[in-house]
Amino acid sequence: MEEMQDEMKMEEMESQSGGPKEEVEEEAQKEPDPSVEAEGEGEEGEPKKGLFNKKKKKDKKDAQIEELTDRVKRQMAEFENFRKRTEKEKTQMYDMGAKGIVEKILPVVDNFERGLAAVPEDQKEDAFVDGMNKIYKQMMTMLEEAGVKPIEAVGKEFNPDFHNAVMHIEDDSLGENIIAEELQKGYLYRDSVVRHSMVKVAN
Repeated sequence: MEEMQDEMKMEEMESQSGGPKEEVEEEAQKEPDPSVEAEGEGEEGEPKKGLFNKKKKKDKKDAQIEELTDRVKRQMAEFENFRKRTEKEKTQMYDMGAKGIVEKILPVVDNFERGLAAVPEDQKEDAFVDGMNKIYKQMMTMLEEAGVKPIEAVGKEFNPDFHNAVMHIEDDSLGENIIAEELQKGYLYRDSVVRHSMVKVAN
């Protein structure tokens, strides 16, 4: 009887303690350690940030320096574009002015050529004629150095970009659309037409 009473007391103690000792130890193993949880994770399960992992905020001075640097770069780019555009405009204005001067000189060149062509053969050795011829050659050399050159015409195929046809003839000795005669010489200034050649075109 005493043994039965002891066994009943043991069962009551086990029931009050929540189960055998082994079950208590297993539950103790399953429960997480609050100290480990506090060290590894924050409130929402994210890794806890230490003092050295804090994100540094950008200094106001650094932001201002970046802004000013960007502004300077933009202004330098704008200035470079302005400089190139100004140089291009200056070149165009210079070319326009030079072409205007050449156009005014060409009639003088035409008169020199007409006058020298009208000199009789027996007077071409005259000192006056020789002096005029030298002045004409000097003028043509100056124009050539400045970028002015005559347009080739006689014997060339007619090109409306360089030639102005004012007469048309039929000539079997010449090919089709070939310039037979140059009535007035044309000139180029730096590959730009100053004056078209006045020509007579065959066939």
